Amino acid sequence: MARRRRGRPVNGILVLDKPGGVSSNHALQQAKRLYFAAKAGHTGSLDPLATGVLPLCFGEATKFSQYLLDADKSYDATFVLGQATDTCDSEGEVISTSDASHLTLAAADEALAAFRGEIEQIPPMYSAIKQNGQPLYKLARQGEEVERKARHVTISRLEVTSFREGELAQVDVSMDCTKGTYVRSVASDLGAALGVGGHVVKLRRTRAGQFTLADAVTLPTLEALKNNDEVAAMDALLQPQDTALQGLPLVELSESGGFYLRQGQPVRVPNAPRDGMVRVALENGDFLGLAEILDDGRIAPRRLIVV
Repeated sequence: MARRRRGRPVNGILVLDKPGGVSSNHALQQAKRLYFAAKAGHTGSLDPLATGVLPLCFGEATKFSQYLLDADKSYDATFVLGQATDTCDSEGEVISTSDASHLTLAAADEALAAFRGEIEQIPPMYSAIKQNGQPLYKLARQGEEVERKARHVTISRLEVTSFREGELAQVDVSMDCTKGTYVRSVASDLGAALGVGGHVVKLRRTRAGQFTLADAVTLPTLEALKNNDEVAAMDALLQPQDTALQGLPLVELSESGGFYLRQGQPVRVPNAPRDGMVRVALENGDFLGLAEILDDGRIAPRRLIVV
């Protein structure tokens, strides 16, 4: 017999403004505790240094977390030029220092041009990417460095918002990118291109998919509501379960169509898309889950929520 989960059945997506200095999993566990939720998961890690948008999926919403993991992201960051670290951020050990006082805004912006658009990026050793089942950061902590495959990523926007000259120059950037892009690698590679080394000193995620900082809630806000026993107000902060699927077409089913779909049977719906994945709901608005259009035009269930 499966062990019953401890906690209440909370369903929805919490857009957390992750604080700095903690891991994404630690932030998740804090939010899960505050909600006393039976089930929760995050949608891709943010470095402990980083702050900002971290969508957390509770309950049935965890079935669709992959769509947020795959979503494009936006960041604001500050790079230090003139100093390289082993982690490519300010939490690591300094491995080289160079005088960057000759650098200008024009020089930094010109070098950044190489990172705009579709690029090949080598992930840092201090990352959660696994090699032979072992996370790279564990190997890095043991003093090992292994060859990493370059990843294809796209940085659709990369703008300099401020530049401060000095022996350790600083450049503030704002960027939009695809999943799997390492901002730390951009800082390190930019420093290498300029011949002085570089690393990230500040990193804030401003968007993940359709979620922005305007949607985000802080842990102190949740703590205050919890301490005042305002559980309903906490639940009201959750985004609907299907928010992660907003980029997919919506197909509405009749009550009978929804019944058969929930039984695992494909159903036929007039004027449905011809192919691909769709989100499905009843005509009254009740969300059912994720389905796929079959070759014969019928809609087959793929990930349905438990009501």
